[in-house]
Amino acid sequence: MKVLLTYRYRDPVDLPTSWVRFGKPTARNLREADALVSLLLDRIDARVFDLARRLRIVANVAAGYENVDLEAARARGVFVTHVPDVTTEATADLTWALILAVARRIVEGDRFVRDDRFRGWDFGLMLGMDLRGKTLGIVGPGRIGRAVAARAVGFGMRVLFAGRDRRELARVLRESDVVTLHCPVTAESRGMIGERELRGMKPTTILVNTSRGALVEEESLVKALRRGRIAGAGLDVFEDEPRIRSGLLRLPNVVLLPHIGSATRETRGRMLSTAILNVRETLAGRVPPNVVPELKS
Repeated sequence: MKVLLTYRYRDPVDLPTSWVRFGKPTARNLREADALVSLLLDRIDARVFDLARRLRIVANVAAGYENVDLEAARARGVFVTHVPDVTTEATADLTWALILAVARRIVEGDRFVRDDRFRGWDFGLMLGMDLRGKTLGIVGPGRIGRAVAARAVGFGMRVLFAGRDRRELARVLRESDVVTLHCPVTAESRGMIGERELRGMKPTTILVNTSRGALVEEESLVKALRRGRIAGAGLDVFEDEPRIRSGLLRLPNVVLLPHIGSATRETRGRMLSTAILNVRETLAGRVPPNVVPELKS
């Protein structure tokens, strides 16, 4: 059995080296692979499946799997798995890191000190926003959204949820002081936060996105931030990664992170271990535990 991993993980994990091959998914490697362990950046399309005739599973090391052509996998009888539960807590923590960073102007303050502009305590310096008593709007009431909500209790925040209903979303955007996005990208959700939605928010609202960049129309977001339609934003993901819109880079009221929502040693290790478990089960002739919902029988 040969398993192709698209990335050599730096920390030790229980890999049976007698049947694991590391390297890029070249045509030769794909033709010999029984399993493929992939990352979100790896586009697993019909061309890949046509080359990998022996392939039995694509084990994506991510909660999302929009990089895999599910219909092509279904047509060839290949399992596609993900790691749905592993990234929840780390991503919820990072969401709160961004909320606090924007609300209390942490990055601005750090830059202010490093630029040697600090001249001592000042009553009006770097005024931010209290969170206690404010409303947190969570768009996407899944595992991560609920984990973010649980953390809001300690801050004494009122929590509102919005699912797929557009009227519900409009209400949450209108009433919330902080809005966080936790949705997958679908035809329905792509660009769900655009000019109209941003106009529907308070001018004091903070928008945080640790889900997928394509949920937000970045050009509209830049305009809204420049014109004071909303107060600030915290982004871990971008519409056209790894390209960052220049307008975002120039705005002081935006905190930008390099897609590190699940980037803790512990979480990344569990993600890879879960993917390897899915491979082991498949190669042993069993149904892997984390088949993506669209391909479950």
